[in-house]
Amino acid sequence: MKILLVGEYSNVHWTLAEGLRALGHEAIVVSDGDHWKNYRRDIDLRRKSLRPFDTIRYILQAKCLWPRLKGYDVVQLINPVFLDLRAERILPYYKQLRKQNGRVFLGSFGIDKPWVEEGLKPDTFRYSDFYLFGQRRDNADTQQMVADWLQGPKGELFDYIASDCDAIIASLYENYRCCLPKYGEKLHFIPFPIALHNTKAPDEQEGGNDTHSPIKFFIGIQQKRSAYKGTDIMLRALERLKEKYPDQMEILRAENIPFAQYKQMMEGSHVLLDQLYSYTPAMNALQAMAQGLIVVGGAEPEHYDLMGETELRPIINVLPTEDDVVRQIEERLLAHPEAISQLSRDSVTYVRRHHNPIHVAQLYLKAWRM
Repeated sequence: MKILLVGEYSNVHWTLAEGLRALGHEAIVVSDGDHWKNYRRDIDLRRKSLRPFDTIRYILQAKCLWPRLKGYDVVQLINPVFLDLRAERILPYYKQLRKQNGRVFLGSFGIDKPWVEEGLKPDTFRYSDFYLFGQRRDNADTQQMVADWLQGPKGELFDYIASDCDAIIASLYENYRCCLPKYGEKLHFIPFPIALHNTKAPDEQEGGNDTHSPIKFFIGIQQKRSAYKGTDIMLRALERLKEKYPDQMEILRAENIPFAQYKQMMEGSHVLLDQLYSYTPAMNALQAMAQGLIVVGGAEPEHYDLMGETELRPIINVLPTEDDVVRQIEERLLAHPEAISQLSRDSVTYVRRHHNPIHVAQLYLKAWRM
């Protein structure tokens, strides 16, 4: 098959393309590299700035490129907003892709209209971006999401593409749950693909009796999204623990750095803290697990049930409170450093079992052919 993947989110499309190519298919990724993360792509479509000159150049580049994006059996969009343009300007680009290619699929991999609509209902999740145990989270991030997806053109764009496309692919439990009420008939759940090269197989990991001192805790911080992702709370929890266990732990922080540098820092760590308000490990957590790191973050029973996983529980699931993050790390890791090696092996096993790019690519091919 000839496949076009448009847009990028945390290396999803590039990793999927590698799996598809390994199976003998032609896969082309068009993206901006997910902004400062600068992931690999075949065709670079990057807007350098919001200044008028760079905006005009970006629009001209897209208009020149789009007629060449034709004849593909499958087109998959990372999100309804698959170009770095205002939502009201994107629809013509979608219609052109639809007209000059075969089947078109929409990714639901993060924030979109169903995520906001269902998240605003207090009984959809026990906790989420919008509610914490029945109490509404009303902050700048949630207000912006409501304005973007329920009161503006992003929501209209989602409605059009979701209704017109051949199917929707979700890769997080939250996205699947949110899309299910309205789009269940055209909805597929497929796990994220995670690159496995340069990782150790489970039987090559360190022995189960080894101890680690100090335990290196890694946390990535996007300054503009720290409160939204919960890394502000997680960092405070680590700092509290550091005061109590100054010789047993080390804190490594990465703020707004390119993916290659971020990955290098992550590889020297034992534990990653990520996505406090999530039920599901996303790309950052899964990539860390592939490298043998233990993840402290979201991994609720609903996630494991959707994955069909009945044995492994490698992720240290935490409630979205500072006290629970402190308690879980203290009880599960600092009090039992001998458990780190087994949790590390389990993390690698989990990713290899569920997120192998070739296996995930096969699931996509099946969904695209239905």
